[in-house]
Amino acid sequence: MNQSKLQETKSTIRFSARLFRPEATEKIGVGSWTLLTLPKSASAKLPSPDRAMVEGTINGFPFRAALEPNGNAGHWLRVNKALQDAAGADVGDTVSVEMTRVGEEPELRVPRDLRKALEAAPLARALWAQITPMARRDWILWISSAKQEETRERRIENACDMLASGKRRPCCMPGINWRTKDSDVTSDETWLALPNSKSRSSARSTK
Repeated sequence: MNQSKLQETKSTIRFSARLFRPEATEKIGVGSWTLLTLPKSASAKLPSPDRAMVEGTINGFPFRAALEPNGNAGHWLRVNKALQDAAGADVGDTVSVEMTRVGEEPELRVPRDLRKALEAAPLARALWAQITPMARRDWILWISSAKQEETRERRIENACDMLASGKRRPCCMPGINWRTKDSDVTSDETWLALPNSKSRSSARSTK
């Protein structure tokens, strides 16, 4: 049964979806990004409604990105201008998507000070055990990025308070940026072109 579930989550998910830009983008924290919402049938093939790493193609252009929960038991993908141009698509266009879930990143070692704080906070510790490895990684990296010891201590205290209140991720931690910070992707991007990919920006002129 477990093997069947693993094969399902590793299979290629194919669908078509329309690119759109919400009217009140500042209220949902997406800035000027264009969004692509996965059909419910596509989201159902992912193991959970949490953030998930995927790789695949949009209109044939390869990408690697993080799907984010859309608050409605589904997922959406942020598509920036560079990826739109490469895929030859505008807001309002329907694009063809193929994607495969990428395995979870390995667990990071929990720092001693954070571990001690969690041991003293039963509610926070309980949620810590329930969240995904990717979510725990985001908390650890957010805390570890503090440059001052005082800031680190404050973040650990805040982390325990937020976890105890049911918050599964730090308030200001765009996890994908940590995973792409050493690549050729800028800090505000959530996609990464795969090797040997070719720009499809000329596709627009051939429509």
